[in-house]
Amino acid sequence: MTKFLLSLHVLAAILAIGPVTVAASMFPQAVRRVAVAVPVGTGGGGDGAAGAGAGAGAGAAQDDMSTVRLLHRICRVYSGLGVAVPVLGFATAAAMGVLGDAWLIASITLTAAAAGILLAFVLPRQEELLEDLTGRQPVERARTARLAMFTGVFNLLWATVTVLMIVRPGSTTGA
Repeated sequence: MTKFLLSLHVLAAILAIGPVTVAASMFPQAVRRVAVAVPVGTGGGGDGAAGAGAGAGAGAAQDDMSTVRLLHRICRVYSGLGVAVPVLGFATAAAMGVLGDAWLIASITLTAAAAGILLAFVLPRQEELLEDLTGRQPVERARTARLAMFTGVFNLLWATVTVLMIVRPGSTTGA
């Protein structure tokens, strides 16, 4: 039963968390590519606020906007599905008898921190940027840079959890 639960846990992590990390990482750059016309005289001409695609045609802008919407949808849907990862993780840890091990407690703490960053900083900022683009408002590059920073922290936390799950420092159950 332990191997079955562990297999489900790993599959859930790959299939749910993987798409979130990739889509969230792609989102800031996709926002920058959306063409939004900045009115003359607003100071937005050369600072990159309109994104790299500012001279693109309407078709390209619509494709870029569709990409931004899709990436946000992937993040929202798969983050919801990602709840299965800690649920299966707790079941696996209980079956293995390692609920009190330091590596698992550290992993649980980092997982909670990653989930908190995703829910408090990444998804809301994606939503704000998507609303601005939908309303044809230019987006400051600093906002996409901050989103990229939060996304990077989220991804780093998940990478650390993955390493802890593989290495299991101090574990007596073998590696």
